[in-house]
Amino acid sequence: MSKDDKHNGFQKNLIQRAKDASKVRKIVAIIIVCFTLILIIGGISGYLYIHSALQPIDEENSTPVEVEIPIGSSSSTIAGILEENGIIKDARVFRFYTKFNNVNEFQAGNYTFNTAMSMDEIIESLQHGRIIVDAVHTITIPEGLTVDQIAEIYSEQLSFSEEDFLEVANDPDFIEELMEEYPSLLTEDILDEDIRTPLEGYMFASTYEFYEEEPSIESIIDRMVEQTNSIFQQYEGEIADRGFTPHEAITFASVVEKETAHEEERAQIAGVFQNRLDEDIQLQTDPTVLYAKGEHQAVVTFDDLETESPYNTYLVDGLPVGPISNFAENSLKAVISPEDSDYLYFLHDEDGNIHFAETFDEHVENREKYIN
Repeated sequence: MSKDDKHNGFQKNLIQRAKDASKVRKIVAIIIVCFTLILIIGGISGYLYIHSALQPIDEENSTPVEVEIPIGSSSSTIAGILEENGIIKDARVFRFYTKFNNVNEFQAGNYTFNTAMSMDEIIESLQHGRIIVDAVHTITIPEGLTVDQIAEIYSEQLSFSEEDFLEVANDPDFIEELMEEYPSLLTEDILDEDIRTPLEGYMFASTYEFYEEEPSIESIIDRMVEQTNSIFQQYEGEIADRGFTPHEAITFASVVEKETAHEEERAQIAGVFQNRLDEDIQLQTDPTVLYAKGEHQAVVTFDDLETESPYNTYLVDGLPVGPISNFAENSLKAVISPEDSDYLYFLHDEDGNIHFAETFDEHVENREKYIN
């Protein structure tokens, strides 16, 4: 083959490669454009759907529709009732809209709605309704309780057993429904295989009024989780600013809750724990040992400290794998705004007074002085 033939062949190859590269670039460009259009169309469609769902179903129709909202109904239950009666277009949009706007104080009663009402008008009506009957059951769930203890309280006052409550509380399908209902609160973290009870810490301590003789276990748990979600949403931004996931913040709050019943001590204790986390020092807090053992006892022994468990903060680094109880709002506030100090240790004396120390030697001195 002559030099001219080789040269011509080389040029043809270059031209062919250039054509192939041009085709590839065109294909990639088309794919990118198509993908971008899909995202834009999807976003616009989603916006238009939600916008439409927030508008009156029929602005020209003022025909009254009688709707009964049972006392004790959760936001999801109310949404379902409104959709069934044709007052709103989509119950899911109602739930997300009320959660986004942190609206949850709805009143039970008999309402007269019509399809000309907007979502905001419907919500305003529900907030200013009147309760017309007295509660059948009033049950108080204190702070610092486990799911097992909560189950015991309800079983003593209602018509189901402790085992029935725990079966529902640990039912995978029910938990999945709650996760869909409260996606920012109940994350995949609660499904960690090492977690004893997925909803531990997520059933808020409060006084609950029930207006049915036999409320369902599902409705009870839903109300408690809804209350936790209401509190959580007030601090969601601050929790993120602190670098915590929702699960970590609630776990941290439960540990602070179990360490002291005195509200004024919680920010101090949270500050100590935060210092230890920052210094990569194990938390070494006794309530996590007791939870790991699953037993109630007055004193934690040295043998107890060796309990193998992802909850035992004498053995694991950082926070335990999950909450060890429910919590008070004050404990969550302490986690978000811990008191600034150089303390790394603390203890309570026999009278319940708290004593802090910056060094281990000082901590030992406090132990000798106030305990031994």
